Amino acid sequence: MKIICIGRNYLEHVQELNNKLPTEPLFFLKPDTALVIRNRPFFYPEFSSDVHYEVELVFRICKVGKHIQEKFAPNYYKEIAIGLDMTARDLQREAASKGLPWEKAKGFDRSAPISPFVPIADYPDIANLNFSLQKNGETVQQGNSSQMIFSINKIIAHVSQFITLKTGDMFFTGTPPGVGPVQIGDKLEAFIEDKKMLMCNVR
Repeated sequence: MKIICIGRNYLEHVQELNNKLPTEPLFFLKPDTALVIRNRPFFYPEFSSDVHYEVELVFRICKVGKHIQEKFAPNYYKEIAIGLDMTARDLQREAASKGLPWEKAKGFDRSAPISPFVPIADYPDIANLNFSLQKNGETVQQGNSSQMIFSINKIIAHVSQFITLKTGDMFFTGTPPGVGPVQIGDKLEAFIEDKKMLMCNVR
């Protein structure tokens, strides 16, 4: 099982971090040890002092595929969830400044809290889906899937040119603006539309 994460997929988030606008989906991987399930806590890592939340819609692959055409991509996913791409921003900045990979800033243990998956059939239009994140009861991020620079279908078509997709693989599809730091004691709650899907306490 792979966790495939898409970076810089919402224009306002690209702008808030002063990054360049991508011309194709930018992706990186997290290991399966990054997963946090069943509303278990996120433990603040000792190697960072600037961990940020990033709320994202997540799709799960339902069958094996490679070189998938965009028009056939909807056949490869049936479920959706919401997740947090927890990022050690200080480690990421340091690596980026040296032109080095920044997997350790993104792929560390427990860096991907995720909700249970639900059928995409539960929603009338996954291309127009609201989602949000609250920190300590205050909304800090709001997005809509229509704001993605690259849709889930385009993402699947692109990534499958390079990596074979297998049943159970997950796509984190990028975060809207409003990312920010967490501290020990914070409570994070993530929503798809009006339904709370994920709760994660920072310890």
